[in-house]
Amino acid sequence: MRRILAQARKELIQIARDWRTLGLALALPLVLLLLMSTAISFTVNDLPLVVQDYDNSPSSRAFIDAFQASNTFRIVTWPVVSHAEDPLIANAARAVLIIPLHFGRDMDRGVETPVQLIVDASDANTAKIVSGYAARITAAYNQQLSGGSGQGPVLSAIRLWYNPGLSSKKFYGPGVFVLGLSMFPPLLAALAMAKEGEQKTILQVYVSNVSAHEFLLGKILAFVVVALAECVLMLILLFTYFGLTFVGDPTPFLVSTVLYAFCVAAFGTMVGATIPNQAAAMQAVALGGFLLVFLLSGLIFPIDNIPPSIRWLSNIVWGRYYIEVVRDALLQGGGWPAVWLNVWIIGGIGMIFYLIGWKNMRRMQLRA
Repeated sequence: MRRILAQARKELIQIARDWRTLGLALALPLVLLLLMSTAISFTVNDLPLVVQDYDNSPSSRAFIDAFQASNTFRIVTWPVVSHAEDPLIANAARAVLIIPLHFGRDMDRGVETPVQLIVDASDANTAKIVSGYAARITAAYNQQLSGGSGQGPVLSAIRLWYNPGLSSKKFYGPGVFVLGLSMFPPLLAALAMAKEGEQKTILQVYVSNVSAHEFLLGKILAFVVVALAECVLMLILLFTYFGLTFVGDPTPFLVSTVLYAFCVAAFGTMVGATIPNQAAAMQAVALGGFLLVFLLSGLIFPIDNIPPSIRWLSNIVWGRYYIEVVRDALLQGGGWPAVWLNVWIIGGIGMIFYLIGWKNMRRMQLRA
C-alpha cells in the first residue's frame, strides 16, 4: 500500500507542477459543462411567424392573438398579397399561418373552420416542435371557445414531472457533467502512461521491486483523485448556476461516482499501457471517452432512437450507466432500487479495464 500511495503522490506532484495539465484537469471540464449545457437546447422560442389573414374578422384576429401571446412565436409583418412561400424563401419566417376568407363566418356558424400552417421543415427537429406547439395553441383556443368543455368525450391533462419547466440546462447539465468526467481524467491517465512507454522510463519500474499491480494502482489512484476534484467543482456549478440539487438518497450517486472515477482512470491507464504512443493513445481516448459517451449513452438522444444495428454498442458504453445514475440523483430520486444494477455494471467495467491494463503491462515488461 505504501508503494501505491507513493506512486499516486508522484503522479499528483507532476500534475500540480504543470499548470497546463492542471488547467486541462480542472478548468476545461467547467468550460465544457457551461458551453454545452447552455448551447444545446431543443426548445424553441421567439420563432418568426408570418400570418396571412384573408378574413380580417374579430375571430381571425383573436386566433392570431392566441399565437402572439405564446413565447414560442413572434408575429412578423408580411404583405398579404405575396405568395405564402416567399417569407420562407427569404428566411424571414419559419412558418406561415394562412387564415382563409369567411373564417369568422364559419366560426359563428359552428362548422369546421380549417386553417393552414406551412412550416419550414429544412430543420426536421424544429419543424416537429413548431407543429406540436401550433397544435397545442389551436387546441387551447378551441377549448377556450367551447367554455372548457372540450370537443370530445376524452379530455387529456398533461403533467410534466421531474423537469416541469422543460429546462434544457437541467436535462443536459448532468449529461455534460458525465461527459467531462469521461474525457479529461482518462486522457491525462493515458498520456501519463503512454509517456512512460514512449520515453522508456518504464524500464526504471521494471528494474525496481514495484509490481505491475502496485504501479497501475498508484497511477489509477492519482487520476481518481483528479476525477473526484473535477466532480466537486462541476457539482458546485450544477448546484448554483444550473439550480439542481439532490433529490432523494444521494448514496447511490456517491458510490457510483467513486466507481466511475476508478472506471475512467482505469480506462485511460489501460489505453496508455496498450498503446505506448501519446498521439495514438489520445485518439483512442477521444473515441472511447468522447464519441461513444456523446453518441451512444443517451446524453443527447434517447437510446431507443439509435438504429438497432448499432444500439447494442450502448450496452458496453460505461457513460450510459453513470448518466442514468446522475439524472436519477439530480432529477428523479429513485435511489438504490432504481440504479443498483448500474452501480454494479460501472464497477464491473472498471475492473475489466484494470485487468486488461495489468495484462498489457506484464506484456510490455516482457518485451522490455
